[in-house]
Amino acid sequence: MQKFRRLILVLLTLLTWTAQAQVVTTQPVFFTENTPVTITFDARLGNAALRDFTGDVYIWTGTVTNLSATNTTWRYVKSPVFGQADPAALMTRDGANPNLYRITFTPRTFYPVPANETILRLGMIFKNANGSIVGRAAGGADIFVDVASAGLAARITNPAPNADGNPLFVNLNDNINVTGVGSVASTLTFRLNGTQVAQQANVTTLTTAVTIAQVGRNVVRFTADNGVMSASDSLIFVVRPAVVTAPLPAGAKDGITYLAGGTSVILNLTAPNKQFIYVLGEFNNWQTDNGSYMNRTPDGTRWWVQINGLTPGREYAYQYLVDGTLRVADPYSEKILQANDDAFIPSITYPNLKPYPVGKTTGNVAVLQTNQTPFQWQTTAFTRPNRSDMVIYELHLRDFVARHDYQTLRDTLNYLQRLGVNTIELMPINEFEGNESWGYNPSFYFAPDKYYGTKDELKRLIDECHRRGIAVVLDMVLNHSFGQSPMVQLYFQNGKPAPNSPWFNVDATHPFNVGYDFNHESAFTKYFSKRVMEFWLREYRIDGYRFDLSKGFTQRNTSDVGAWSAYDQSRIDIWKDYYDFMKTVDANVYCILEHFADNAEEKVLADYGMMLWGNQNYNYNQATMGYVDGSDFSGGYYRARNWLNPNLVTYMESHDEERLMYKNLTFGNQTNPVYNVRDLNTALARNEAAAAFFFTVPGPKMIWQFGELGYDISIEQNGRVGNKPILWNYYNNVNRRNLYNVYRNLINLKKTQPVFRTGTYTQQLSGLTKSIHLSDPSLNVTIIGNFGVTAATINPAFQSTGRWYNYLRDQSIMVTNPNELILLQPGEYAVYTDRRVERVVVLGARAGQQAASALHLRVAPNPARGTATVEYELPVTGSVQLTVRNVLGQSVLVLPAVREALGMHTRELPLSKLAPGVYIVQLRAENQQQNLRLVVE
Repeated sequence: MQKFRRLILVLLTLLTWTAQAQVVTTQPVFFTENTPVTITFDARLGNAALRDFTGDVYIWTGTVTNLSATNTTWRYVKSPVFGQADPAALMTRDGANPNLYRITFTPRTFYPVPANETILRLGMIFKNANGSIVGRAAGGADIFVDVASAGLAARITNPAPNADGNPLFVNLNDNINVTGVGSVASTLTFRLNGTQVAQQANVTTLTTAVTIAQVGRNVVRFTADNGVMSASDSLIFVVRPAVVTAPLPAGAKDGITYLAGGTSVILNLTAPNKQFIYVLGEFNNWQTDNGSYMNRTPDGTRWWVQINGLTPGREYAYQYLVDGTLRVADPYSEKILQANDDAFIPSITYPNLKPYPVGKTTGNVAVLQTNQTPFQWQTTAFTRPNRSDMVIYELHLRDFVARHDYQTLRDTLNYLQRLGVNTIELMPINEFEGNESWGYNPSFYFAPDKYYGTKDELKRLIDECHRRGIAVVLDMVLNHSFGQSPMVQLYFQNGKPAPNSPWFNVDATHPFNVGYDFNHESAFTKYFSKRVMEFWLREYRIDGYRFDLSKGFTQRNTSDVGAWSAYDQSRIDIWKDYYDFMKTVDANVYCILEHFADNAEEKVLADYGMMLWGNQNYNYNQATMGYVDGSDFSGGYYRARNWLNPNLVTYMESHDEERLMYKNLTFGNQTNPVYNVRDLNTALARNEAAAAFFFTVPGPKMIWQFGELGYDISIEQNGRVGNKPILWNYYNNVNRRNLYNVYRNLINLKKTQPVFRTGTYTQQLSGLTKSIHLSDPSLNVTIIGNFGVTAATINPAFQSTGRWYNYLRDQSIMVTNPNELILLQPGEYAVYTDRRVERVVVLGARAGQQAASALHLRVAPNPARGTATVEYELPVTGSVQLTVRNVLGQSVLVLPAVREALGMHTRELPLSKLAPGVYIVQLRAENQQQNLRLVVE
């Protein structure tokens, strides 16, 4: 038992110093939960986020107790709210060194820990007042210091251990003074590589000199022994070998190259101007052994080593130790482990996730695995939608399905396929910072983020989409990267990319940048970007990309938005080069840019074959709210921009825009007392009208998730990028489902009728009454609508006389004068075709727009035989249409449309020609509709 107790003390002390070798020191070295301690934070070390910060700095801290789940699980956090300043946690800046901060407290009184719990460790990070800047350990880990218990402890205090927990690199035969401290007087001993070099009894401090005389790892161990207990601490000194210059083996690729047999890999890292690099991992117990010392290629840009003796099929975690101080994961790794994030990924989302190597290292770690089972693709003959026919559904997994995973999305494809979607655009899914994010803070470009599921589940999703005829586009963020990126960390100083970074600008070249700005004129950046583009096309068989902030691919430095948007030949050349490359991988790739530059530049890119986002959110929303100013959405047509090809991806909503329905309900026009745009059902009906003028414009279209159900939660709820409610119950609301079905029918019309690809097109979209005309030999289409809040007339300008069919309603009109004015009620719209086109779904009854406008439809007798009397009440004067449908939705009786005054009315239904059965009586009056069940005997 005594021997076991000594072993535990040794292990705890080693763990203590591994953790202590961070950005924090304590005075005294040994303190208990009941004694005061001064915590000193050095903002220059760790992630250095607060280096040279001039504002107040606060400690954000909690305890690890005997009841904590793990030795890194906090309890009893000191401050109540992370985003607020807590005066009790304010640190004092050192007068001589402004990067040093101190705070003194007694743990037992500082933290609200119950008396029956024992404080074992203090966990901490450091932040500015609102928490927007956070100082952590290297790699983003929390910082821990141990609380001493009664008994014996030992620690090496000089030389100071490496702040990042790495070994100390020295030269061969260096003579180094070392000092150790025991918590009580005892026999103190120093050993070098197992050989005793100094010993003294009954002291608390011992100093001696050691000579480092062997290449590789040298262990200096300090021991305190009082005859009853023993405690130890150690330091690792490494003498590194000379770097070997050797060419990269033939066939070796970036990152991991798996060799035949499954027992060996070649690891390859691009890192010019570095001095030396080791690979640390589970295959060498995270040690700097000579077998993991990397070779440098003759051009000085790459480092590589072959790792042997691996177990086929086993996952191994690993990192690169660069110049003895920086640990980074492999930027080309296809799987990353993260100490702070992985614990919050449900096992149902990512089963059997490899645990993070706690206590072995810090920061993100890469994973390799030989002999992986290849994914078996089932759909091998997928034909992508024609660009003109594309209906893109942009979605964010976190806010679309509650389990936020690929499997659940795959199970939801029926909903999207029924809507008519033929392309899904996934917001960024490669590893980003944290778990819950929009994904525009990327760090690893080849690894799917584990919060959404496994890579095979992603492949199953894509495979199933292709089986259903649905393309998959990934939102890719190559304008910038964030601080977890190894490529950022490799060349970083003073809080920004270093001037010698191969990939990043020291300062962003444009005003909208976030994170760290890629330099796309750098050959290193071009190479890396092309590898990313190639990878997802080949490995995951995606169909293309939507490139975020593509206008940021510029080196023409400006802080002015207007100048940034001006024609930029360098940026054009960059994008032509990338597009040409992608076409060598996949000739039919979709390349969609979020560009928003001068139209002269966008025309060059569009005419070259790239597609570009066309933001019409403001314009459509002005119309749906009932305001004329800004309601002209004619810019959503590619030829209005003088483009040659339909490469304009128009949208009314995107992840980045306020929701139409939210603004309808919040800011809608209320000037007409009997027509209130802010009424839910009225607002939904107005979005139907917008859809009629959206899907019928030639070219690809994009829908933001749940727009088809009138999603009305503001983009700013819970913060712009925060979680939003997932409201699938909207589909059960009859008026929201009616909007879904309008979308569905219009999408079907767009995709099935050649006129939307090959016909002539004209538009009059500047006022509140709007019209669109499409014509070709197979079909003529006329769309008219009134986006005002009062009735208005419009010249329909039908292309011909004759019978025209209201595509979305079971109505037709005989046109004798194509220019005869038509009176449209507020919000009323119609999509007319000169031949009948079958819908994919019959629109259901829409609830009245206002409570006072219920139609009070009644039929008597019911059941009926021969005839029945229909009674109804009109809230306003207008056109009335009575239709009887069978249970299949087919019209079996249509009474002539009449115009009637407000008030009560009756009409007779002749039923003698109807077979016995169940029917639906449908009354349509202006913008209102009511259905009633009728039994014919």
